Amino acid sequence: MVNTRKLVVKLLTRMDDNNAYSNILLSDSLCRNDLTAQERKFASALFYGVVEWQYTLDEIIREFSAKKSQRISNEIRNILRIALYQLLYMDSVPDNAAVDESVKLAKNSRKPNAAGFVNALLREFIRSGKKLPARSSSVDQMTIDYSCPLWLVKKLLREYNNAICLDVLRTSIGQPPTTVRVNTVHAPLEDTLKMLSDEGIGYEVVKVLPDCLILHLPGSVEQTNAYKNGRIHVQDIACQFCVAALDPQENDVVLDMCAAPGGKTFTIAEHMKDKGTVYAFDLHENRVKLIRSGAKRLGLKSIRARANDAKEFLKDMPMANKVLCDVPCSGLGVIRRKPEIKYKDPSDFERLPDIQAVILDTSSKYVKRGGILVYSTCTLSRAENDNVVSDFLKRHPDFAPCKLGSCFGVDKDRSRLTFTPSTYNSDGFFIAKFKKIG
Repeated sequence: MVNTRKLVVKLLTRMDDNNAYSNILLSDSLCRNDLTAQERKFASALFYGVVEWQYTLDEIIREFSAKKSQRISNEIRNILRIALYQLLYMDSVPDNAAVDESVKLAKNSRKPNAAGFVNALLREFIRSGKKLPARSSSVDQMTIDYSCPLWLVKKLLREYNNAICLDVLRTSIGQPPTTVRVNTVHAPLEDTLKMLSDEGIGYEVVKVLPDCLILHLPGSVEQTNAYKNGRIHVQDIACQFCVAALDPQENDVVLDMCAAPGGKTFTIAEHMKDKGTVYAFDLHENRVKLIRSGAKRLGLKSIRARANDAKEFLKDMPMANKVLCDVPCSGLGVIRRKPEIKYKDPSDFERLPDIQAVILDTSSKYVKRGGILVYSTCTLSRAENDNVVSDFLKRHPDFAPCKLGSCFGVDKDRSRLTFTPSTYNSDGFFIAKFKKIG
């Protein structure tokens, strides 16, 4: 029988040692281990909870530890993290159980002598009333209340305002909504809604994007009949707005420059009613396979996927009516889906604007006169968004800003837009639209 707490400690320690992505690490582990549905749910909640609240949990360890934090091994630190998370955020776990199970893990770890230290720290935290550390300034307190490094809090405050910063921080914690795009190429929307209802799955139709649904389901979307039958694919609302800005039409030639795993590619093909050609590129062949398999599941035949470095111009590609340039970015808009992003060193992101600019320049070469180019990211960094776009327009007088379109409501006449969670409960996202005029 698998000890779920031990499994979570092992996964967290692997993340610390190898900088692995949380979603991939957990998914692979759950597939390999024989867990009941309840154990899988507990392991997932504990694993993601610790990753989300890691900064705050580490501050608690630092405050209550008699040892210097840097001298605590990764394994023991993760045993403390899972215990503190249970004590603070899992009401279903009694305090004594959280402590006792963690002490047992320490006794069976590579440092069994640390069991007494683990027990003492956790008992002292409980006696203190399980209060979060207090900081003297409101900015510093945000780092504790929302488990966010100081550099990121300051960046959000500097580039936006206090209200938006708080909105982003609040929504960076907790489970994001399950949002899907309905594939209406082979069946009408109503048929898919009935399929979901027959399976007992609740949904909300997003009024501004009628083929977009928010699902209310207890398990994985991949296990639903609608998914298995190619009626839906998972995609955040902001990504669906991105394709709406591109506005692909039947018989268009469209290029999706950084496409994997393929969500926007599929939505483009669906907008086109699978008539025309969508060329979808990614740097790595193994990720290109994800696009191909997704297109096959959805029954989309207009998609041509191939490996390519988006920084390099392909001479054998036809000129396109529409080009989507969704570039690699810091991902600061999708922290609620990949919480480990906020713990990266900000210096890791410094070269991104230069790379993004090269990809955008290359992408622009494929656009026909009168055609549309859309630049997008899933970050909230101004350096990767507005600055890249403004510099592009200075270098390219043959491109002009273009209105986003009617589905953007009050923002329809804007040519660029930053999505924050308060608008549609979407991921943080940026879209800019250009038209080739020269």
